[in-house]
Amino acid sequence: MPMPAFLIYVTTGDAMEAKRIGREVVAARLAACANVHEAVTSFYWWEGKLCEDAEAVLILKTEAGLVEALTAKIVALHGYDCPCVVALPIEGGNPAFLNWIAAQTRGA
Repeated sequence: MPMPAFLIYVTTGDAMEAKRIGREVVAARLAACANVHEAVTSFYWWEGKLCEDAEAVLILKTEAGLVEALTAKIVALHGYDCPCVVALPIEGGNPAFLNWIAAQTRGA
């Protein structure tokens, strides 16, 4: 049984930022892979105002033991003051894929 895996959901200012962060954290083996969704519209409250902005979404796959380090790296690379970085546990799925996540984050 592989170590528990997580999806990390991140919003970024644009696709270039999402790709830059994704490339760097995968290269560092903090995540097995990254997916960039280039165009989303986000509504949120910030500094007392309701905002609507175009953003990109970055989804990363990693192991439970790397969530803290991955989160810290994303925050350090991110352009926002308070970036959205949330970890969602993967409760099931293709065992071969979950094993692949574990192998890639270990450098195998």
